[in-house]
Amino acid sequence: MLFTGGGTGGHLYPALAIARALVKTRPDVRPYFIGAQRGIERDVLPGTGFPFTLLDLHPLYRRAPWKNWKTAASLVQGVRAVAALSESDEPALVVATGGYASGATLAYALSYRVPYVMQEQNAAPGATVRWFSRWARELYVGFPEAVAALPASARARAVALGNPIEPPPAQRPDREAARTLWGFGSDVRLVVLAFGGSQGSAALNALVEAWVTRGLPDHVGLIWGTGKAHFERFAAREGHRIRVRPYLAPITEAYAAADVAVARAGAMTTAELCAWGIPMFLVPLPTAAADHQTINAKALASVGAATWVAERDASAAGIDQYVRSLAADPARLAAASASAFARAIPDASARIATRLALLLPPPIGGAASA
Repeated sequence: MLFTGGGTGGHLYPALAIARALVKTRPDVRPYFIGAQRGIERDVLPGTGFPFTLLDLHPLYRRAPWKNWKTAASLVQGVRAVAALSESDEPALVVATGGYASGATLAYALSYRVPYVMQEQNAAPGATVRWFSRWARELYVGFPEAVAALPASARARAVALGNPIEPPPAQRPDREAARTLWGFGSDVRLVVLAFGGSQGSAALNALVEAWVTRGLPDHVGLIWGTGKAHFERFAAREGHRIRVRPYLAPITEAYAAADVAVARAGAMTTAELCAWGIPMFLVPLPTAAADHQTINAKALASVGAATWVAERDASAAGIDQYVRSLAADPARLAAASASAFARAIPDASARIATRLALLLPPPIGGAASA
């Protein structure tokens, strides 16, 4: 099987999660990844154990459309490269998780009549997904709101199965014990987790710093993941009720201790927060393609799992008001947590793998292992 998707971690990591889940369901399947030389897959795929090929692909240049001749030329070359790669061993199925890195492989599948499925992480489907979804066997969406934004001809084949994340452990860690591991005392009754993704966010860090400068509300603790590039600037903010880290790894330790999150509105981040039942104060990345993070945030706010504010309007006072309102009203905090849980599908990878197994020919020599 060919797996394709990347450019960013938000497209690559779902593909990896699905591939790993599928191998557990069907050990006879051999995933092979197709990505872009300019994408994050260049750094990530060598450590996964999966074979891969990186193509010289260009993204869609939205702000410099005169450069899109490079995109078109690389797409044609990419299709030829995938076709040559598949000559001796035609894939049974292509799994695409979006992003420009998947365009050439999908074009190959469409041209050579290889069946393919797609997984869309966001509430607003990307351009690649919108175009190729018309001919996909199935589409798996992380947000149910994404279905209405697909072409009409594709909607009947779309299924809301959630986003493929690392699920929380079956036995959830005790929250009080998790806080103790972070060094918080009994005076901390609510913990805020603030982070801007694995690389950090300068804008989000500035907001959190301004909030810390105001003074945290009584009985509130903070776990702050700054990103490695920003850590030195904020490390001195570590204190009695503040933990500052360059990178949250494993982030499950932070999720286990947190009651509330201040974060961007990426699909995978919000899926993980929902799986842990953590209500969110979301500041969408304004430069995200087609402003999809704002659409994600609006979808979660509409069901009570989050509140959101545009980056240009975000303020320390807004964070403070949100945190104080939940800290002062345990019933409201519990309701917001329940709303986040209600949107969670922590076993999305396994669900998608089960559907993929049904689309594949039976394994040679007997039934698949579960």
